[in-house]
Amino acid sequence: MTKLSALIVAHNEEARIGKCLAALSFADEIVVVLDRCTDGSKAIAEKAGVKIVVGAWPLEGPRREAGVEAAAGPWILEVDADEIIPPALAREIENAVSADATDFHFIPMHNRVGGNWVKGGWMAALAPDLKGSLFRKDHKTWGPQRVHPGTDFTGRRGHDMVLGIEHDYADDLSGLIKRFNRNTSLNAEDLVEAPAKMQTGTLVRKAFSRFWKCYVARGGRKEGAAGFVIAILCALYPLVSHLKAEEIRSRAETS
Repeated sequence: MTKLSALIVAHNEEARIGKCLAALSFADEIVVVLDRCTDGSKAIAEKAGVKIVVGAWPLEGPRREAGVEAAAGPWILEVDADEIIPPALAREIENAVSADATDFHFIPMHNRVGGNWVKGGWMAALAPDLKGSLFRKDHKTWGPQRVHPGTDFTGRRGHDMVLGIEHDYADDLSGLIKRFNRNTSLNAEDLVEAPAKMQTGTLVRKAFSRFWKCYVARGGRKEGAAGFVIAILCALYPLVSHLKAEEIRSRAETS
């Protein structure tokens, strides 16, 4: 009987998905959602013999819901293609599912830059350091945002996992900035559709407090150059998203 379904949502992840799939061999089944893939991701998934869902979803929530719907297990382990489940964490997950007494668990994220685990300095806008990746079907829902959508959980929260998911967030500092640019562009599209607008001056002032929070309170100063860049990017995230949204609105008004 299928007890645990691992779910991967991927867009053109041929360079990473094979390693991710190999680390999920402990799951009873693996479901791969291929969203508008034009590379070899599908061939790799087919070779692994997993269940495949192919389609095009403009929003993150519906594509993840499509994967959950295709899964046969009552428990879902949600993993991105750039995330690896180490063997010890796999055993911890199996034990939690076997206990079957709760409805969802949060798992620490070991966000890596250039292969090194950057422990401090993160904010959820750039990369969360704790995710509700293990949950029972129908106990997690996603918001309408294009990137890092809000999530809601129902039922009984289980203990947070002790061990963490290895997340290859970026190959280097340039990769960090590339992620920042992509995510702020997607967030800007959400802001254009939002009824309320923030003031530029307010966001400029908030940038200083966000930098202090990341670099000092959350330990980014201990992480060298990566910690400094992460703190800057987290500080600027709302402001840059806002300015990009204003740019989109301006283009729409003049077209």
